[in-house]
Amino acid sequence: MPNKRIQIFDTTLRDGEQVPGCQLNTNEKIEIARALESLGVDVMEVGFPISSPGDFHSVQQIASIIKDSTVCALSRAVEKDIEVAAEAVAKAKRPRIHTGIGTSDSHIFDKLKSTREKVLERGVAAVKFAKKYVEDVEFYAEDAGRTENEYLAKIVEAAIKAGATVVNIPDTTGYCLPWQYGEKIKYLKENVKGIDNVHISTHCHNDLGLATANSIAGVVNGATQIECTINGIGERAGNASLEESVMILRQHKDLDFDTGINTKLLKSMSELVSSKMRMPVQPNKAIVGANAFAHSSGIHQDGVIKSRETYEIIDPHEVGVNESSIVLTARSGRAALNFRAKKLGFDVTREEMEGYYQNFLQIADEKKVVQDQDLIVLFSKTAAHSA
Repeated sequence: MPNKRIQIFDTTLRDGEQVPGCQLNTNEKIEIARALESLGVDVMEVGFPISSPGDFHSVQQIASIIKDSTVCALSRAVEKDIEVAAEAVAKAKRPRIHTGIGTSDSHIFDKLKSTREKVLERGVAAVKFAKKYVEDVEFYAEDAGRTENEYLAKIVEAAIKAGATVVNIPDTTGYCLPWQYGEKIKYLKENVKGIDNVHISTHCHNDLGLATANSIAGVVNGATQIECTINGIGERAGNASLEESVMILRQHKDLDFDTGINTKLLKSMSELVSSKMRMPVQPNKAIVGANAFAHSSGIHQDGVIKSRETYEIIDPHEVGVNESSIVLTARSGRAALNFRAKKLGFDVTREEMEGYYQNFLQIADEKKVVQDQDLIVLFSKTAAHSA
């Protein structure tokens, strides 16, 4: 039986670009959009057209270029927003308008100065208005993570009845625990009429470091779309990471889910976004960080040299990394040193290795990380070069 297909909705060019200092020009956005299309994202949210003439222009340009992915534009539950969004995606082969409103008590009473009844009416009106322009309308219930489930179910059901094809359940503040978010999705699945006829989307923020975990909990409980960004960039602490979400579903075959993402492009996609947005990727970042497949502990190195699977659950090639790296430090053992020596063309006996290893440790204590050039100098002193 084939895996259940989970839609990947990338919002790097909208939510990701809200990071201070990460703004892109139109050409940079087009380059990333093309790369996202090649990566295989189902939907790319490429901007908030009403926010500025520049953003409108970028969305419009991308919409006219992208053919294989749905191109989505964000709007508030305001007719002018929706009109501008519709104009921006008008030339898209697969256009989508993403509209909605805050549904938590904090948003309704403090931010919007409104009532639950009026917010529901505004949400329904926005969906109906957007349907005049496009068939594919996604409704977001902002701050759904802190919205009381009974009211959330009521407004989601009303949005579906009004014509929404996707309902987005954002954990806007990253507050939920995975089991709480999962139960929220399950509640909607069990209590909303028409929910089986639309996609349920996760949109989780990382304020408590749980964005990816919450997204997976949502999928396990019935969500069929994950909203995420490359490298997990986004407002405040960021969004669910695309590469993490995709590889969790790929590796946990027992869950019986998968995506249409070409995972071999994940590393290059990460590097492109990092470069264009001037946002470095932390070395210990899962999947795409510089150290994700690097081993410096002697125990780990020995295990990986004997069998990669000992300490790596992902084949580096699967995500576009050429190979694992054995990083030589004072914590490295003889097996790793011998491994690197052979890579460099030196054939060293076990007896000879002991002397080299003691000299290596002195270099490692001084330099922290021992490079190939250091090893060439070390082994060239007396060892016969097999090359």
